[in-house]
Amino acid sequence: MKIVVAGLGYVGMSNAVLLARKHEVCAVDVDPKRVDMVNNRRSPVRDPEIEDFLANRELSLTASTEPSAYDGASFVIVATPTDYDTESGSFDTSKVDEVIEAALEAEGAPVIVIRSTIPVGFVEEARERFKTDRIIFSPEFLSEGNALGDNLHPSRIVVGERSDRARAFADLLAGAAEEKDVPVFLTEPGEAEAIKLFANTYLAMRVAFFNELDSYAMSVGLDAKRVIDGVCGDRNIRDGYNNPSFGYGGYCLPKDTKQLLANYSGVPQNLIKAVIDANATRKDFLSERIVSRKPNTVGVYRLAMKANSDNHRASSIIDIMKRVRGEGIEVIVHEPSCDLEQFLGNPVVNDLDDFKERADLILANRRPNTGELEDVADKVFTRDIFGEN
Repeated sequence: MKIVVAGLGYVGMSNAVLLARKHEVCAVDVDPKRVDMVNNRRSPVRDPEIEDFLANRELSLTASTEPSAYDGASFVIVATPTDYDTESGSFDTSKVDEVIEAALEAEGAPVIVIRSTIPVGFVEEARERFKTDRIIFSPEFLSEGNALGDNLHPSRIVVGERSDRARAFADLLAGAAEEKDVPVFLTEPGEAEAIKLFANTYLAMRVAFFNELDSYAMSVGLDAKRVIDGVCGDRNIRDGYNNPSFGYGGYCLPKDTKQLLANYSGVPQNLIKAVIDANATRKDFLSERIVSRKPNTVGVYRLAMKANSDNHRASSIIDIMKRVRGEGIEVIVHEPSCDLEQFLGNPVVNDLDDFKERADLILANRRPNTGELEDVADKVFTRDIFGEN
């Protein structure tokens, strides 16, 4: 079976590598550099397992920038970005539309499976707009830095159509996974779209809850770790998404919570908006704590939201940095994956010793497990209690 994957970010790369173990896969991207990297068995995203599979496993995987790559495919998987557009109050699905248009012109009439996150109602609207029923949605549930691992060991597979072709796509994913008896949910299109948004908003809500717990503990002098351990000892709560941070961030949670809130237009709600508001409140609270220490220079250690990631889109530490800079405090940045001299007008200092020397206070959303900040531990401001994402 030939499968085309459009988009070479975390979702696209993990799907491409997963399926290339058993099928012919062509990865398509508009960026020639990313395409060249894949053809030379190098990953354009930072994911240890993807890097290992590309270097050491037998994969039927090629990459291309050409529209002709879509010809003859049984499935075209859409994995292009859908950033939240604050002006329109919805995801920007223009890149998804471009792939749909290209796939509809391809020889062989492939089924188009959207794995990008989309608003509720998008599939039905797109089918009407493009005058085709070949569009379905199958949400992904992946984490940056472990995207392939999450595909190899999926918690569940959801496909937004109850049909033979939906079952065939679910079987495709399940057959490539290493996990056995993966739960499969075949739903209506809007239900699958809602599953994705509600799942991520629940995770954001959990992050916000434990961040507010941590804010309380900081304010009244409690040991946040002991409180969290005691709370999560309840078998109905348990661990996971309970490590305090500078706020939920990254590519998915901020935009998905805002999109879900937008989908609530005309529907009564309190909780969804509260989750979004709580994230802003957390950043304000921590920024005030940082400013109250009266540092002359604040160092931002890594922009990435998670350890072992090179993606800093919508990272919460960037918002903290802006708030601190707005108080007239000098900010410097240490981010080895950034080859710029400045980031948002702040100097990038990638000589670690120089960075540690110049910073009076060092912000670290996540503590490095390399120990490279241990010699300046008295300067480090972090809320990472458990040493994990």
